[in-house]
Amino acid sequence: MRRLAACSVLFLASCSGPKPAEVVKKAEPAKPVYFQVDEATAGSVTGKILFTGKKPARKKIEVDEDRQCAAMHKDGLYDEAVIVNKNGTLANVFIYVKQGLEGKTFEPPSTPVSIDQKGCWFGPRVLGIQTGQPLLVSNSDPVTHNIHPLAQVNRAWNQSQDPGSEPLRRKFAQREIMIKVKCNIHSWMRAWVGAVEHPYFAVTGANGSFELKNLPPGEYTVEAWQEQYGTQELKVTVPPSGTQDASFTFKGE
Repeated sequence: MRRLAACSVLFLASCSGPKPAEVVKKAEPAKPVYFQVDEATAGSVTGKILFTGKKPARKKIEVDEDRQCAAMHKDGLYDEAVIVNKNGTLANVFIYVKQGLEGKTFEPPSTPVSIDQKGCWFGPRVLGIQTGQPLLVSNSDPVTHNIHPLAQVNRAWNQSQDPGSEPLRRKFAQREIMIKVKCNIHSWMRAWVGAVEHPYFAVTGANGSFELKNLPPGEYTVEAWQEQYGTQELKVTVPPSGTQDASFTFKGE
């Protein structure tokens, strides 16, 4: 009987001992619900970036510190901080919807936005990108370059690129207007990136015009940023299936 009792105690002890740890399934993060624009009622904002006043003279940049760069620009290289087009408009102005889209989440495009280091120069000078969208950085020159976005909200990074190297792929996670970009090797190289959380942005070109397409009807604040003259805002109302003008005027001296 004593042996039977002892075996019973041992059996019960083995049954009530520590059990293998249960596998706890981690909850998967909720997938974002992306806003879908009703194309049947979507409208747009169009306009021009006008310039008045004295047209500033473009400054010549000295690139003699790098012989290879100087050889690419025998007639000189000129700053692009202010470019007045022939029709009295401004190029390289970043325009975007600043307010009015709160509560809406937009899926970032998979198609990358590109910036190239060519002729010892960043091109384009000003670009826009959606948060989460890939940025592709190339070096088309026979010299080593360095791309250094001086982000304040996003993570700053600093990367050298040798001639013939593979393009770099980066992303900006948060909205930031604007991110200054420089090359630590060639001090005159400058660019600007506007990162926004939606697809409603544009950069003016040779005719100074822009269009923000496929906007849901509503009230918005649209902002225009220019490297030297700062920012301006306009409040607009986009009607269903309609177009609203939002032209800006920047003044020189």
